[in-house]
Amino acid sequence: MKKEILKEPTEPIEVRPDKKISVLVKEMLSTAFQGRKLAEAVEVWSGMLEEKQTVIWLGLAGAMVPAGMRKIIVYLIKRRMIDVIVTTGANMYHDLYEAMGKRHFIGTYLADDIALRKCRVDRIYDVFADEDKFYKLDLWIEKKFCPILKDGYPYSSREVLHLLGQTLYEKPRRRESILAAAYRHGVPIFCPALNDSSLGFSIMFANRREKRNIIINALKDVDESSHITEKAKSSSVIYIGGGVPKNFIQQTAVIASYQTRHERSHRLAIQITTDMPMWGGLSGCTLEEGQSWGKINAEADKAVCHADATIALPIIIHSLSERFRKVHRRVPVFQWRENDFSLKFRTRVD
Repeated sequence: MKKEILKEPTEPIEVRPDKKISVLVKEMLSTAFQGRKLAEAVEVWSGMLEEKQTVIWLGLAGAMVPAGMRKIIVYLIKRRMIDVIVTTGANMYHDLYEAMGKRHFIGTYLADDIALRKCRVDRIYDVFADEDKFYKLDLWIEKKFCPILKDGYPYSSREVLHLLGQTLYEKPRRRESILAAAYRHGVPIFCPALNDSSLGFSIMFANRREKRNIIINALKDVDESSHITEKAKSSSVIYIGGGVPKNFIQQTAVIASYQTRHERSHRLAIQITTDMPMWGGLSGCTLEEGQSWGKINAEADKAVCHADATIALPIIIHSLSERFRKVHRRVPVFQWRENDFSLKFRTRVD
């Protein structure tokens, strides 16, 4: 019994200047604590990319775009290391902001916030942004983008963001954005809390000040997203943070299982979070807790890394980029038509 328990020793990491990140991460599997959990997350994500036919969901919470993670998400889209994104309105607003040539700036959490307000500078912990340029973007959404939208048509957030991505993609200098890349590569983006962002209130202002009748149908989001998990015989999830994006993806499994009368819980799962489970909130709840709801499969290969995503995500993705110089997988192709949805898989070879 004792020999069975004490069969695999930890291994100290040796420092070599020429060591690749993927090699380092592989070695971290034989260390401990969150270093090992980060390495386990890479292994589970690798398993997703080696699956013949799975839909990979990415839940993206927090202020990841202002924090410098935008091009990492663009890379994941272009390589089809993810297939569907669920995120916050803030991330998409900040992605649009940077796509329009605006920047976020290195700041400090020790700043005098009253003084910043007088200068019309906004703070996101240690990141600064120009409030006046935000206001100009709000007007662009209201005056330039909203005229594209039809009055009286019930849009899902996916449809709105698809049109926004198309608008950006038509301008080559704006293509290096999450929205434009997702449009180009057929990766749907859902934002179930779109109204809780500058994107949402700018659309509202078009209704109020331009006498428009633009409708965002939140239930349509639920319907469209659940259809994906219903049609996919296998699905995988990656949660960066928690919040609304995490639960929105979780509930697709519950709805799909109800609808199909077959088990549709997610089969592989990763979470990177700084939240803890003992407070009862969803952002910190364990993947095991999700198994009790049928959100995560009982036999799921899973990993949770308790770390700041701005630390963990760059390491994980660089490791995957070295391990998967070429990504050979069958990727889902989503087609939405009126009252009809289809999902097919095609072979993608880099």
